[in-house]
Amino acid sequence: MRRLSQIILIMLLAYGLQAQSPHGEELTIACEDCHTSESWKVQPETFTFRHNDTRFKLTGMHEDVDCKSCHPTLVFSQADNACVSCHTDMHNQTVGMDCDRCHSTSSWLVENISEIHRQSRFPLLGPHATADCFQCHPSASLLRFEPRGVDCYECHRQDYETAIPDHSNFSENCIECHSIYSNSWSDRDFNHSFFPLKQGHEIDDCAACHPNNMFQNTSTYCYDCHQQDYVAAVNPTHQGAGFSTECAECHTTAVGWAPAEFDGHNEFFALTKGHAVEDCFACHTNGNFNNTPTFCFDCHQQDFENANNPDHEIAEFSNECAQCHTTDPDWKPASFTEHDGLYFPIYSGEHGGEWINCSECHENPSNYQQFTCISCHDHNQPEMDEEHDEVNGYIYNSQACFECHPTGDAENVFNHATTTFPLTGAHVETDCVECHSNGYEGTPVNCDACHMEAFNQTTNPNHVQEGIPNDCAQCHTTDPGWVPATFPIHDDYYPLTGGHAEISNDCFACHEGTYTNTPNACASCHQDDYNSSSNPNHNALGLVNECELCHTTNPDWEPAAFPVHDDYYVLQGAHVAIASDCYECHEGNYTTTPNSCFGCHADLYNQTTDPNHQTAQFPTDCETCHTQTAWEPANFNHDGMYFPIYSGEHEGEWDQCSDCHNNPTNYAIFQCLTCHPQGEMDDEHEGMSGYTYNSIACLECHPDGSSAGFDHNTTNFPLTGAHTSVDCFSCHEGSYTNTPNECAGCHIDDFNQATDPNHIESGFPQECEICHSTEPGWTPASYSGHDDIYPLTGAHSTTSCFDCHEGNYTNTPNECAGCHQDNYNQSTNPNHNTLGLTNECELCHTTNPNWQPAAFPVHNDFYPLTGAHSTIADDCFDCHEGNYNTTPNTCFGCHSDDYNQTNDPDHQTAQFPTDCELCHTNNGWEPSTFDHDNLYFPIYSGEHDDEWNQCSDCHSNPSNYSIFQCLTCHPQGEMDDEHDEVSGYQYNSLACYQCHPDGEESKSIIRTRIR
Repeated sequence: MRRLSQIILIMLLAYGLQAQSPHGEELTIACEDCHTSESWKVQPETFTFRHNDTRFKLTGMHEDVDCKSCHPTLVFSQADNACVSCHTDMHNQTVGMDCDRCHSTSSWLVENISEIHRQSRFPLLGPHATADCFQCHPSASLLRFEPRGVDCYECHRQDYETAIPDHSNFSENCIECHSIYSNSWSDRDFNHSFFPLKQGHEIDDCAACHPNNMFQNTSTYCYDCHQQDYVAAVNPTHQGAGFSTECAECHTTAVGWAPAEFDGHNEFFALTKGHAVEDCFACHTNGNFNNTPTFCFDCHQQDFENANNPDHEIAEFSNECAQCHTTDPDWKPASFTEHDGLYFPIYSGEHGGEWINCSECHENPSNYQQFTCISCHDHNQPEMDEEHDEVNGYIYNSQACFECHPTGDAENVFNHATTTFPLTGAHVETDCVECHSNGYEGTPVNCDACHMEAFNQTTNPNHVQEGIPNDCAQCHTTDPGWVPATFPIHDDYYPLTGGHAEISNDCFACHEGTYTNTPNACASCHQDDYNSSSNPNHNALGLVNECELCHTTNPDWEPAAFPVHDDYYVLQGAHVAIASDCYECHEGNYTTTPNSCFGCHADLYNQTTDPNHQTAQFPTDCETCHTQTAWEPANFNHDGMYFPIYSGEHEGEWDQCSDCHNNPTNYAIFQCLTCHPQGEMDDEHEGMSGYTYNSIACLECHPDGSSAGFDHNTTNFPLTGAHTSVDCFSCHEGSYTNTPNECAGCHIDDFNQATDPNHIESGFPQECEICHSTEPGWTPASYSGHDDIYPLTGAHSTTSCFDCHEGNYTNTPNECAGCHQDNYNQSTNPNHNTLGLTNECELCHTTNPNWQPAAFPVHNDFYPLTGAHSTIADDCFDCHEGNYNTTPNTCFGCHSDDYNQTNDPDHQTAQFPTDCELCHTNNGWEPSTFDHDNLYFPIYSGEHDDEWNQCSDCHSNPSNYSIFQCLTCHPQGEMDDEHDEVSGYQYNSLACYQCHPDGEESKSIIRTRIR
């Protein structure tokens, strides 16, 4: 019982001791874990309590903190483990109360802000990862990070509202076009999927398709961008050939316009049978699509020359392949119906149907000139000897047979046209004895054998002196008078290259009928071109008229060099590298090319970002900083324009721009605090009113880097113009804190009292700076809203206000004649008054300078533009060539060249009239009508009416319409029967025409032939 009492006493004592603990009821650890029996004072070296076993581990800076800093009372459980219970929220609840989302117990410094930000609703990607916090969080200097929207537009509205390009009507969702990972708005990551940039379109220069930074309404139609390529195409010439402007019909987007297809080839040359090949180069050698011949022989000359069964050259076959062959491959099947007319009748006459193979008459396949008549059983010698009894000169051999019976008919007379020397041209009218004076055997067929005397006596030109070969056929035909003539060896005397090659058959164009003293200096023929040149004006520039210094003989004077360029503008540095690329600077206009750097390089100035020249308001005198060698290295007058760094106290205190400009994408941001620590600055500015420790404040008070007095021009309201002479009190009225900096804040009375014009009645905005500067008297002034009243376009956009208003802005006329009546009255080309044109200028003109380009909708009142003329109605120069007073109104007045140069048929040779409208209409040269009946032969009346379809039915030689053919429609058998007993009858076309000049059977001319 006593022992039980002791136990109870001890328990009561323990309970009493626990009740006296100052640490509260929740502390359950034993007292001896922290205290000793010697003292309640805690000795760190003796207590065994481990704070890290509690719900709040002591790490980092917390390890060395005094317990009382967190436990102000002995009831330890009262300490809150939330950071804000001990640490004041410096961020003013802008980032939440959970400090350890960004901070650690090691330091308040945040070393992984990008990773932390990535957990937010706006991860820092691309250039955002290096952006200054201040750019998005303006109060960051106060450690306040107010939440911002995550839409690009919220921060980049100013970028969106830029005019380069104008984003009007573009989506405000920037990432539809731009990449968040790109360091610039114009990066290659731009989403161009609406017009895929593939192959030839895969270019880095946006301006190539979007000139002047105009990105809206860019056409996707090939021709709108590639019209110049279409017009300049020369191989083949697209415009001259009338090709479709639908580029995609032939081309893909592959670079270089190749490979290309040409589905319309059959419109120019039908690709049938053997020609149906896919290899264009098989016919268009070396990729040249111009002047590809359509005459078979031009492509197949080698086939002709290599043919041996039969040998075409030895047999002297015609090189008009189509006479015998079709376009079937391998030249088979082939017919040779011309054998009758060229050599011997085998398809007609007595030998028609009497043979099967060529070898029956031509036993030697290697020489078709050899033939045999006597091998045929119908011509055995006994019978032939009997039939030719008493025939003088009869010999039984094949050659003799042919000489006497050239048509295979014993009754047929000898026809010279079937010999190796057909009589053509002047030979037709020549007496036989003139050529066959020594008999008919061995008569020479070379021209000079008969015409050497004519060769020796030539004077225009003198053939002997010029060393011209006596092979007359090289230049002449058999036409009388030796004309027309060609001169294939012209290049031995004066090479006909380039544009001269195009007139190689038009001798008169250069020689004008005399071939003796034709000049060979360019200016002798082209002085008019020199005098009339305007781009550039050769006379005005004093250029020498030695054309070959700059030009070749290529047509249109292009391409051209300009070796005297340095006499006008010296090409130095980088300009030397583009000395041969005139278009790079001149763009086709050599008259008004600027000679200032900015005139050519404005785009580079406007688009540069490192640094942004526009934002930094750098001068446009490029040479101030740059040389012609390259943009870098460059010099920069930082001291004069912004802040002294090459002089004054900051000279020699920096190494790189980044020492002060730590944002390379925006040089408007600068940093002073890196070099000027706060402690020193606070001491130096102690007692100075308004002092704040930030870079902007430093610049405002120390704009030149020294401690000089306040300069108003360093504030956000520089004093310019009339403000520089105004008394301070006039604006500040004793208070310098809330002085307005918008114009209307001081000048609303001026606005309300304005009368010329009345600003209130006109509804002008009160933002004075839109129109005015700070110059005294409100002048000069601009008026950006002018287009709302009267649009200023074209030449009006550069006209001064006084030119139109003359100081009075109230009753200025808005019709053209109100200002331009003098221009109307003084017009001479054409004279508007004389023609009675209306003075409503806008009917013909736009506001473009110099009244050009201009339309003329009343043209039909003076000369109706119908047919083909209607297609050039907008190309006035095509007919007027800049002179609208003396333009001819007859067809030949404009089209004499077409008349003189046409060869199908040759109008000059045929002596056609120059009244073009007799045969042609305005719709085109073809189809045309032709008074063939009265001029030559009745084909639209009489017996030949409706007996033909095409000119080629009678005129088989398209290069010479004086040659005609009757025999195609009038077979020999019928003609022989119809002309039985007609004296002098011959079966040839010329004989037909001589006896039947009007095509009538009953009106033949009776002729007596003396044999």
